[in-house]
Amino acid sequence: MDERSNKEAEDEMDGCLASLTIMPPRRNKLHSYSQQLGPTAAPHEMSHHRNSVRKHSLDEACISRAIPDPRLLHEDDSSASRHHGPEFVNHFLASPTSDHDGSDCSGPLPEFSGAGGGTGIFKVPLRAAVHPGRPPSLELRPHPLRETQAGSFVRTIACTDRQIWAGFECGLRYWEFSEAFRPGFGTSGNGTGRRGDEDTAPFWESARVSPTMCMVVDAGDRLVWTGHRDGKIRSWMMDQNPDGGPFREGFAWHAHRGPVLAIVISAYGDLWSGAEGGVIKVWPWEFVEKSLNQTAEERHMAALKMERACIDLRNLVTMNGVCQLPSSDVKYLLSDNSRAKVWSAWNLSFALWDARKKELLKVFGLDGQVENRIDVSSSSDNSTEDEMKTKFVSTSKKEKSHGSKNFFQRSRNALMGAADAVRRAATKGVLGDDNRRTEALIASVDGTIWTGCGNGLIVQWDGNGNRLQEFQYHSSAVRCFCTFGTRLWVGYISGIIQILDLEGNLLGGWVAHSCPVIRMTVGCGYVFTLANHGGIRGWSLASPGPIDNIVRAKLSSKELLYTKYEQVKILVGTWNVGQERASPDSLISWLGSVAFESDMVIVGLQEVEMGAGFLAMAAAKESRV
Repeated sequence: MDERSNKEAEDEMDGCLASLTIMPPRRNKLHSYSQQLGPTAAPHEMSHHRNSVRKHSLDEACISRAIPDPRLLHEDDSSASRHHGPEFVNHFLASPTSDHDGSDCSGPLPEFSGAGGGTGIFKVPLRAAVHPGRPPSLELRPHPLRETQAGSFVRTIACTDRQIWAGFECGLRYWEFSEAFRPGFGTSGNGTGRRGDEDTAPFWESARVSPTMCMVVDAGDRLVWTGHRDGKIRSWMMDQNPDGGPFREGFAWHAHRGPVLAIVISAYGDLWSGAEGGVIKVWPWEFVEKSLNQTAEERHMAALKMERACIDLRNLVTMNGVCQLPSSDVKYLLSDNSRAKVWSAWNLSFALWDARKKELLKVFGLDGQVENRIDVSSSSDNSTEDEMKTKFVSTSKKEKSHGSKNFFQRSRNALMGAADAVRRAATKGVLGDDNRRTEALIASVDGTIWTGCGNGLIVQWDGNGNRLQEFQYHSSAVRCFCTFGTRLWVGYISGIIQILDLEGNLLGGWVAHSCPVIRMTVGCGYVFTLANHGGIRGWSLASPGPIDNIVRAKLSSKELLYTKYEQVKILVGTWNVGQERASPDSLISWLGSVAFESDMVIVGLQEVEMGAGFLAMAAAKESRV
């Protein structure tokens, strides 16, 4: 009985084991290696590779993936599935790095064509010879490379009847409109090229001078006046042809102690200039004409006379040590020739002057409210009454009252000086960063004045400083204005330009540059815009209009004549520096020989928050050496 029970137990156990053997074997997980293994590798080589796969050495340049021989898969699919599993086979067939023709798979990853998602920030930027969203433009000066902008930053531009002038960090340049469509050779008049300006139209360059801050065209005397950082005002002749070398200034004198921030010519030919601290000086046209007619030997004495011949308007409006003008820097000067007035603009206020008498008419704020007035007659009457009263008092009382009056006067001056210092600090500091600050100023043909603010607001004023109306079509700050006929061109910090009529109606707009538009000027049927990166483009005065579509269609049909396409290989990678400084040898070993086969290598650094300052200081020390 016991033997029969034991035999039944053994049969039941064998049945259970037989049922377990029907289960499929467990499949191995997928592993990837950094070195390719051939199909005929020896077992000891396989074991040696498994032991060294976790080394991750940067000295090895092999970056291929471990995949089996494709011929093995085609010859015996069953054996491949038996050794590696069907998941591995499917992964290998779907892998973009597989080489089905049996060639060597070592080397860089295969190339692919990048394509954006089409929406949001992943949208691929448009790359075409003619932009479909804006009128065709004249590329007078394509912006140079960033590393070539040292000493070549453009600050301002101005147009004459046949030239366009630009003020640089190291001097001036001008282009002839007749040569604007010539192929760019980067010439500077004498045939020598300048790195970064290879694609610009031919230009003429001046001798090295202090950085140019402002510029105005004097069509009557055929001169261009410029204000510079060293405080000098210089004149340049329009009609000049340098003999193979840089052209030089005509006449110059030291006008201000600090940089000359604004310059303008009034309706009477006087030269007005503004500087730091609210200083405004005027040079009458008689002295200017006399100095320009001096010979080269007499210009030194003429410059000294010009320095003494100026009229300091700030001293004229200062009474008892108190000045009615703001003490912040003068940002803009504007001549209203139709009313013989001059506007001076600060960040948060304006001043209106009589161009003939050089008298201050009023000072008003951004809202049009008058801040203070000059009443010379009342001041003189008060001083006369004080003198009459002092005649009927004794000498002791006179001295006592005079001493007390001086004490109160000094106290008042001290308080006003402290308030002025606080206001100046607020204007230059955080409080001065009001989004309503004035960023642009211009006069239109109908006699109205237009100002642009930091919040994108455009304000229209009449000739007497009364606020008429305001408009806002963009949220970015207004940086510059330009008028021609009944149109007003507006340049924004976002790179967009808009066109308005004199009633304030928006006529059109487009993206002119990829960075802020800082200056605009009119010449030769174009509105030239200067971008912050130094690029200068010309836009037709008829834009926007039907002519834009015609020109765009013609340029698109001839795109192959003036464009070319180049294929560029780009290697992109990320590097976790771990808040440490990696040696150049480790970077070279990491990139390997693949970097030499690429046209561009882009490496993104990670975890550099704590070590960014150390890396910057180390890079500065190395560059200095």
